[in-house]
Amino acid sequence: MKGGRSKAESKKADTKLSVKRGAAAGGKKPAAKKGKPAKDPNKPKRPASAFFVFMEEFRKTYKEKHPNNKSVAAVGKAGGDKWKSLSEAEKAPYVAKAEKRKAEYEKNLQAYNKKMSDGAGAEEESDKSRSEVNDDEDDDEDGSGEEDEDDDE
Repeated sequence: MKGGRSKAESKKADTKLSVKRGAAAGGKKPAAKKGKPAKDPNKPKRPASAFFVFMEEFRKTYKEKHPNNKSVAAVGKAGGDKWKSLSEAEKAPYVAKAEKRKAEYEKNLQAYNKKMSDGAGAEEESDKSRSEVNDDEDDDEDGSGEEDEDDDE
């Protein structure tokens, strides 16, 4: 057995792997990092780059030409190849749209930062987060839990 592992050595490796998997799936979650603040849902989203502006349009045309293709990877690969083959002149409209979105984002971000520095947004919950919390509470209180369905069997 030149260069190969014996059965005993391979079993040791397998048990080490299974122990690691078992420890990871053991049910205990690692402690959450406390240093990272929660994301604010009101904060403006970053704008798409020129490539992603191109991909929005490319996806539509690609799906029309290839209706049976369900692979996201294939669409992305074809879009990337097409983007690389475009000249600077052909990319210009997408770059212009991306710049326009970026300018709008900068304006929205400045308004958001001004609002946050004034302190109005720091104390008040957003409508989205408030509704998510209320939805969770309503689900628990409505009495349509899965436990009731299991008891009927």
